[in-house]
Amino acid sequence: MRRIIEFIAVVCYAVLASGALAQEHWTEGPVWEVSFYRTKPGQFDEYMKYLRTNFLPITEEAKKQGLILDRKVYVKAPQNPGDWDVGIATLYPSFGKALDFNQGDDDKSKAIQAKHYKTEDEKKQQEVTAKRFEMRDFIGTDFVREVNLRPLP
Repeated sequence: MRRIIEFIAVVCYAVLASGALAQEHWTEGPVWEVSFYRTKPGQFDEYMKYLRTNFLPITEEAKKQGLILDRKVYVKAPQNPGDWDVGIATLYPSFGKALDFNQGDDDKSKAIQAKHYKTEDEKKQQEVTAKRFEMRDFIGTDFVREVNLRPLP
């Protein structure tokens, strides 16, 4: 029994020490949520127009209200049929802000969308935005943390 406890203590120490060692190299920064999409053939320009019309104004208002820190759109030439060509990145101050539900933030987001789409009816908003599904396929989402490297002594 004593050997098991010693083994567990060594494993816990190793795990904790490696995390502390990593912090020696950087300080934690904000968190990016990056969603990847593949536009359907012939739909790239229409999807960009959709983003400019709907995504951009909503993003600007969300930044003004402090819901997000920033948003970026990335494009690239896909390397294979399953690869993405449009990436949408949203910057949050922390993983908690990116991942945890907050009723106040949700209410603000819904108000922004209601103002933009000129209706509070979420079904009507979904009808207006449903056309984006005809323009692109969702590939996946990743969360990544920015780190600020510490200078060497």
